[in-house]
Amino acid sequence: MTAYIISDLHLDESRPAITAAFYEFLRTRAAGAEALYILGDFFEVWVGDDDDSPFAREVAEELSRYSGTGAELYLMHGNRDFLLGEDFAHRAGAVLLQDPSLVNLGGRKVLLMHGDSLCTRDTEYMAFRQQARDPQWQAALLAKPLDERRQIAAQIRAVSKSMNSRKAEDIMDVTPEEVEKAMRNHGVHTLIHGHTHRPARHTLTVDGENAERIVLGDWGKDGWCIRADDKTLELIHWPITS
Repeated sequence: MTAYIISDLHLDESRPAITAAFYEFLRTRAAGAEALYILGDFFEVWVGDDDDSPFAREVAEELSRYSGTGAELYLMHGNRDFLLGEDFAHRAGAVLLQDPSLVNLGGRKVLLMHGDSLCTRDTEYMAFRQQARDPQWQAALLAKPLDERRQIAAQIRAVSKSMNSRKAEDIMDVTPEEVEKAMRNHGVHTLIHGHTHRPARHTLTVDGENAERIVLGDWGKDGWCIRADDKTLELIHWPITS
């Protein structure tokens, strides 16, 4: 089997080169794969499945075209697109994936996460995350007019950017104890996540056994993915031209 895993594309109309690079990825590198996992922050912001913009419709159509080739397509919520719902997933031919999720990749038991829940030292963000994942809070937000939701999203992004600029770098990275806890609780030796924008492969020890945490990069100057087959898990990047 061959599967691809990506995260943190932050698709937005203001970043056409990234969108074009993703479409190219679907048609070339990921073509013929049995599965594609998107681990959150696929969009820079998502204000609801009723988003009627041509951009949102185009992305759904591209995903549907890809899943229509027979590939299994999975979408996980991130901290930017936590309002992605079943309606968009249906239009894209995708399945919404719980965070975290345990999957089989080439015979390996692997834990997939967006990664934000591991950053417990960022207490301000963790408080927002708890609120944003509350079904009642989401329902109240989705009940507002679409234009108002877009304004709220812009305000949240501005506040988040300002707050992050004042935080120490290590606060916004994962908490090692949380990584070990997640892997121990799910009985895995391999964890894959995004969110931190710090692509790397980290070796660690969990309960006396060797383990690995693989971090996907965000799409900007480079595109990032993990290619999984029966033999390897390969972290790959390539330049994105504007």
